[in-house]
Amino acid sequence: MEFGKVNSDQVKDIDFTLPEDGRQTSKVLNDAQSDHKAEVFIGCAKWGRKEWVGLIYPPKTKEADFLDEYVKHFNAIELNAAYYQIPSIESVRKWRKKASDNAPVDFLFCPKFPKIISHDQRLTGSEQATSEYLKAVAEFGDTLGACFLQLSESFGVKNLPVLSDYLKFLPANPKVFVELRHAQWFADPVVRQHVFELFTATKKGAVITDVSGRRDLVHMEVTIPEVFIRFIGNGIAHKKSDFARIEQWGERLRLWQKKGLQKIYFFLHQHDELDTPVLAAHTIKVFNEQLGLNIPAISLQPTLFD
Repeated sequence: MEFGKVNSDQVKDIDFTLPEDGRQTSKVLNDAQSDHKAEVFIGCAKWGRKEWVGLIYPPKTKEADFLDEYVKHFNAIELNAAYYQIPSIESVRKWRKKASDNAPVDFLFCPKFPKIISHDQRLTGSEQATSEYLKAVAEFGDTLGACFLQLSESFGVKNLPVLSDYLKFLPANPKVFVELRHAQWFADPVVRQHVFELFTATKKGAVITDVSGRRDLVHMEVTIPEVFIRFIGNGIAHKKSDFARIEQWGERLRLWQKKGLQKIYFFLHQHDELDTPVLAAHTIKVFNEQLGLNIPAISLQPTLFD
């Protein structure tokens, strides 16, 4: 994960305070439910991390068994593997079975839209590829969570008609969240309001990406009563700072939960993925405390991160 990365010595100068809620959030979350509990799904982007052997995967775990072990610690995955190519139906069925056989709690796959749709075709003329992708991910059945459409940094406001047509083309299910990256979407208040209203009108979610070098992506606009948050930490050298950011998120999500938020997807990244499970373990602890949940803790082996 290199997107939004800053030099280590710059981290201390960044204001990580979460902004106030966006305009669309106050429209969507307006149903006070003091005892309501949202469904919460926490995970990473990949299960195939060799550096997690001996950290959360048992020693000598084979690569073929990484997913079997991953689902014992997390209840979701931001499935980046789907970005590089549309997964085969056989692969999806195999992944679903591994999750069903090994996960101690309900587990969800959140497959990323393939790059052929989002980056190569840039949503134009992508009906066939989209149909193939949706057909494949449908094989996840009850383990399919939200799908994630990441648009490139060059996909700007001039492409709004294309984006609008594509969102209207997509079926109501599965749920889709969109990550906008071009700065124009956030810099102009009129454009910002229009695009997030479009998301609500088409029942699409807006990805919130909390990354050091692009604070404009922490837009705090909730366009449906679900959120999809991508949190990118700054590594073990900035553990205290990253942990404090997670605690801010716990408090904000607690407030959104009280206002009727129904579902939370929270995916963790690090520029060096070695210590992502450490960040995840803290996230689960904080969210359990602040949101009144009982998500199973991650079992970390004794390491230099302690």
